[in-house]
Amino acid sequence: MDATGHSELPVVLVDDEPQLLHSASIALRTSGIADVTTLDDSRALLPLLARQPVGVVVLDLSMPHITGQALLGEVAMTYPDIPVILMTATNDLDTAVQCMQAGAIDYLVKPVEKNRLVSSVKRAMEIRALRAEVLSLKERFLAEAPRQPEAFKEIVTQSKAMQSIFRYLEAIGPSPQPVLITGETGCGKELIARAVHRLSGRAGELVSVNVAGLDDTMFSDTLFGHAKGAYSGADRPRDGLVTTAGDGTLFLDEIGDLNAASQVKLLRLLQDGTFYPLGADRPRQSRARVVVATNCDVVKAVAAGSFRKDLYYRLRTHHLNLPPLRERLGDLTLLVNHFVAKAARALGKPAPSVPLALYQLLRTYSFPGNLRELEGMVFDAVARHQGAIISLQSFKEAICGKPQFEQSQPQADGAPSAIATCFPDQLPTLDQAEQALVDEALRRADGNQGVAAGLLGISRQALNKRLSRRKDPETSDQEE
Repeated sequence: MDATGHSELPVVLVDDEPQLLHSASIALRTSGIADVTTLDDSRALLPLLARQPVGVVVLDLSMPHITGQALLGEVAMTYPDIPVILMTATNDLDTAVQCMQAGAIDYLVKPVEKNRLVSSVKRAMEIRALRAEVLSLKERFLAEAPRQPEAFKEIVTQSKAMQSIFRYLEAIGPSPQPVLITGETGCGKELIARAVHRLSGRAGELVSVNVAGLDDTMFSDTLFGHAKGAYSGADRPRDGLVTTAGDGTLFLDEIGDLNAASQVKLLRLLQDGTFYPLGADRPRQSRARVVVATNCDVVKAVAAGSFRKDLYYRLRTHHLNLPPLRERLGDLTLLVNHFVAKAARALGKPAPSVPLALYQLLRTYSFPGNLRELEGMVFDAVARHQGAIISLQSFKEAICGKPQFEQSQPQADGAPSAIATCFPDQLPTLDQAEQALVDEALRRADGNQGVAAGLLGISRQALNKRLSRRKDPETSDQEE
């Protein structure tokens, strides 16, 4: 059974006081725990556990027929995955220690406050779900390929690193806990969020919103909606995206840019599943799972104080970092052909053939814009091409026309230049520098002289002359 299944299993309350069972079940149901089973006879618990799966058991310690302590031992031995919480009217430290040693995860003293009971049960549900995920992770990481490849149909890859991420996603997909996706701009974070939603099996839809640039009022109105009269012009109530997501997934992109006030509201949503529409004085309950993404270094943001530490730890229950394109160059052939076919369909043109030299050229580039940049390059090339084979010209303009390094900035007095940093002791001769550049260009181009010439910003004929002079130094001396 998956993690979602565990979170939806019933909570069983066992006590010989009907009034306590009634009040406790109401407290749990109003907090969003819908499936609550009550038993006023302790003898009914073990037959119930034998008949159906149970999420959490809450036991009274002192009951007729079978005591809670005796039941705790039976449950811990026969159903070790089920968390057990004990309640008692006796505030005795030795008894509490004995119960915890016997396998209880919490010990509550009657009369139990509503918030204390709810938080204890929710924590037990999280423990149950996490135990299931650990077992699932072990199984998935032993597998070579994802079990549900259809969930990743939008992601083109043969990378082992990406396959490992797929197996991790399959393990955490059904979990109700939030997911934090980090990675550089353009590396496919939204595609991963869609895969998480497919793997979750949730009945609701995936609702996406980019929160960058939203002030607190706009963030609250967008996510939580507003009541009538909440502000000037709010002449009717409006639901936010949390309500729209329903039982589905809420995807928040660029979460690293969220301001401090909005971070507090998001933290409340994640902690207890409640939110307040603008102008409302009563909280509403969310059923949506939250997935967030950012291209910023969240750890540095936490250290700098711009991102709340408690929110970060709540978000990173499940965390994955997507590799940039330069770390999965083995996918270039697949990606280029995929984007060529996609661009041809969009433009209503026949798909051109891709020469081998294009792949060699692209492997020399660092792709700061990742997949999004590659797709843009391919689309531009397909739009411009006229023959049966796609031209390398537009790619050379995009790659070689852009500086591979940052433009030189004015140096402060006494500061070393980039050349001085590269050659701190002695400058190479022009011949040595030229030979080093040619060798490096050929290495990056896998020996393809046309690609290497493009990297150097010269014609292929000019490169051939330089290579010829290297083979025949006497000719070079005569020319000089």
